[in-house]
Amino acid sequence: MHWTKIVGLVVGAAALLGLGIILGHFAIPKAADPPASSTSDSQDLDLEILDTVMKQLDASRIRENLRELSKEPHVASSPRDEDLVQLLLDRWRDKDTGLDSAQTYEYEVLLSFPSPEKRNSVEVVGPNGTILHSFQPGEKNLTGEQARPDVVQPYAAYAPSGTPQGLLIYANQGSEEDFNRLQAQGIKLEGTIALTRYGGVGRGAKAINAAKHGVIGVLVYTDPGDINDGKSLPNETFPNSWGLPPSGVERGSYDEYFGDPLTPYFPAHPSSFRLDQNNTPGFPPIPAQPIGFEDAKDLLCNLNGTSAPQSWQGGLGCDYKLGPGFQPAGSFPENSQVKVNVYNSLVLRNSSNVLGIIHGAVEPDRYVIYGNHRDSWVHGAVDPSSGTSVLLEISRVLGTLLKKGTWRPRRSIILASWGAEEFGLIGSTEFTEEFLNKLQARTVAYINVDISVFANDTLRAQGTPPVQSVIFSATKEIKAPGPSGLSIYDNWIRYTNRSSPVYSWIPSMGTLGAGSDYAPFIHFLGISSMDLAYTYDRSKTSARIYPTYHTAFDTFDYVEKFLDPDFTSHQAVARTAGSVLLRLSDSFFLPLNVSDYSETLRGFLQAAQQGLGALLQQHRISLEPLVTAVDKFEAAAAGLLRRISALQNSPDPLQVRMVNDQLMFLERAFLNPRAFPEERYYSHVLWAPRTGSIATFPGLANACSKAQDTNSGSEAWAEVKRQLSIVVMALEGAAATLTPVADL
Repeated sequence: MHWTKIVGLVVGAAALLGLGIILGHFAIPKAADPPASSTSDSQDLDLEILDTVMKQLDASRIRENLRELSKEPHVASSPRDEDLVQLLLDRWRDKDTGLDSAQTYEYEVLLSFPSPEKRNSVEVVGPNGTILHSFQPGEKNLTGEQARPDVVQPYAAYAPSGTPQGLLIYANQGSEEDFNRLQAQGIKLEGTIALTRYGGVGRGAKAINAAKHGVIGVLVYTDPGDINDGKSLPNETFPNSWGLPPSGVERGSYDEYFGDPLTPYFPAHPSSFRLDQNNTPGFPPIPAQPIGFEDAKDLLCNLNGTSAPQSWQGGLGCDYKLGPGFQPAGSFPENSQVKVNVYNSLVLRNSSNVLGIIHGAVEPDRYVIYGNHRDSWVHGAVDPSSGTSVLLEISRVLGTLLKKGTWRPRRSIILASWGAEEFGLIGSTEFTEEFLNKLQARTVAYINVDISVFANDTLRAQGTPPVQSVIFSATKEIKAPGPSGLSIYDNWIRYTNRSSPVYSWIPSMGTLGAGSDYAPFIHFLGISSMDLAYTYDRSKTSARIYPTYHTAFDTFDYVEKFLDPDFTSHQAVARTAGSVLLRLSDSFFLPLNVSDYSETLRGFLQAAQQGLGALLQQHRISLEPLVTAVDKFEAAAAGLLRRISALQNSPDPLQVRMVNDQLMFLERAFLNPRAFPEERYYSHVLWAPRTGSIATFPGLANACSKAQDTNSGSEAWAEVKRQLSIVVMALEGAAATLTPVADL
C-alpha cells in the first residue's frame, strides 16, 4: 500500500477517533459536579449527611403534600392523574430542590371502567318480573366529597358486562373450599347469584371459583365483623370514627394477574404483541359487583335455608343463612331472585411512570430504586398519597443537598411514581419488562412505600431476608412517634416479634406477596425488595386493612382526624425509608446480610422434614439432597461474611465491588422461570404462591399437596421430584454465587 494512503488512513482514523470522543463526551448525560470528597472510591456512608436528612424531613411539609395530592380523585389515566404527573416532574426538575433529571415513560395499557351512562345496580326481582327493590351501589355524601362528578362509581374492574339473574346464595369468602362446602350440603349452585365477603382469597378468585360451580353472578361486600370490629351503625362509623360507614364500597381490580393484561412479558408499547382482548386470561368469567354492607344486610339477613357455619357468621346483626332464595316471612317474596346489572367496558389508555434520577458519584451503574404508585380509586389520601407525600419530602431534602453540592450518593438513586397500580401493578410491571436486562444487571435493591401510614402505632416492614439487617440498623437510630422515647425498633418489637436462633428476640418481618409494586421486582427480576409502612396495633382491632380502603371516604380529613393527626407517623416512615435509602446507596459495603437467608432456608427445610418427610419416604423420595444444599448455602454465606470482615481492615475497591456484586446477585440465584409455569411472572422458588398447607418451599409444598392421594408412579409424584430438584438446584446455585469469585 502506498505510504500516502497509509498516512491518509491514519489521519482519517485519528480524526474519527477524536470526533467519537467529542460526541461521546457530549452524548453522556452529565450530573452536577460532585463534591470533592465523594469522588473517592472508598466513599462510605456519611453519618453527618444521614443526620442532616433525618432532621430536615418535615412533618408539616408531608401534610401539605398530602393535602395537595388528595384534594381531587385521580384514578389512573384521568385528567387529575396527568396533573400529578406534571406536579412530580415540576418538583423533580426544580432548580433548588430537584434531582439530576426527571422523565416520563408512557405505556398503552388495558383498563376497565364502568359506563358513565348506565350505572351498575343490583335488583331484587319478584316472581312476575317486577323490580321489588333496586340497590344503586354508591356511597352516601357524608362529608361533601363523595358526590363529586369525578368520583368513579363502585365497580369490579375487569369484570365483564352482563345482567345475570338467579336465586341468591351466601358463599362466605368465595374460596374453592367454600363452594365445595355448599355443594356438599346439597345446595344447587348452578344458575345462582353468590353473595361473598372480602377476605380469604383475592377479588377475582371469588368470581373464578364461583363460575366453576355454575354460579352466574357474584356480589362482594365488606363485612363489619372483618373491618369495623363489628361496629355497623352510622354513629359508630365514619365520620364519627375511623370505621367504614354502611354505604362504603371497596373498589378494586378483579384481574388474577398483574401487569398490563394484554402484553404479558412485553412492555405495553403500540408495537408490542397483544393478546386478544376478548379472550384474555385472568379476568372474571362472570359479572361481579361490590356493594356496601348496608345493602348486603338487606339481602343476607333475608336469606332462606340452613344457618351458615359459625366461622361464616359476621357483624350484620342477624343469623347468616346459606339460601338459596329468601325467607317466606322476610322483606322479599320467597321466590324472588337477584339480578346483577354490570355495564363495564375495556378501554386502551395511556398511563405514565415518572422517574427522577440522582447519578452516583462512584458506582453510577448500580441502582437503588425507591417507588410508590400515584393513581387511586378516588381521593386516595391513604392509598397511595400517604406514600407519595413521603416520597416527595424525601426527594426535596435529597434534592436540596444535591443542588447545594454538599452530597452525591455513591450509587445512583431512582425515584419512581408508578402509574395504574390499582388495576394490577401495571406501571411497575411494564417498567421491569422494558428494562429487564439492565435492571437485573444493575439494581441493588427496591424500596416500596405504597401506603405509608395505615395507623400510628408501630412500623410494619416486609421484605426478603437480606434487607432485614439494614431496616433494623435504620430503625434503631430513629425515635418513634409519641411520648414513649423508644426507638422505632424498640417500639416495633413491642407489637410484633419472634425468637431467632441467631439474634434472639427481634421484630417480625413480613414476607412479600403481590400486594404492591415490589411484586415484579422480587418475583420476576429477583431483586432484594422491601415494603415499609406504619400501622395499627393488631391486638386492639381485627380490621384486615384500614376501614375506608378503596372507598370515597379515604380523604385528607380522614387521615388528619383518625390516622395521624400530627403527621409524625408519616415523618417516621420518611426517616426510616430515607435512612434505608442512604445506607443502600452510600455504604461502601452493601448492607445486605445474606446470612439471614440461612435462617429462612433452615426453617423451610425443617418444615419439609416434619410436615412432608414421612409422606415422601413412603414414595421413596429422599430429602438428603435438600439437607446438603442448605448446608452448602450456610457454609458459603458464612464464608462470604468472613471475607467481608477481612476486607474491612484493608478495603481494596475492586475486591469490595466483587463482594458487593455477590450480595446483589444472590436473590437472582433463586430464580427459575420453569418452576411455576402456571403462574405468570413468578420465578423466585422461595416466594411463589403456596397452596399446600406446609410452610416450606412453595413448589414442593404445592406438588405434595396435589400428589398425596395418587400412586407413586403418577405424574403428580413426578412433579414432586421435579420441584425438589428445582429447589436443590436453586440453593446450590445460590451457594455458588457466594463462594469466592475465582472459584468455579
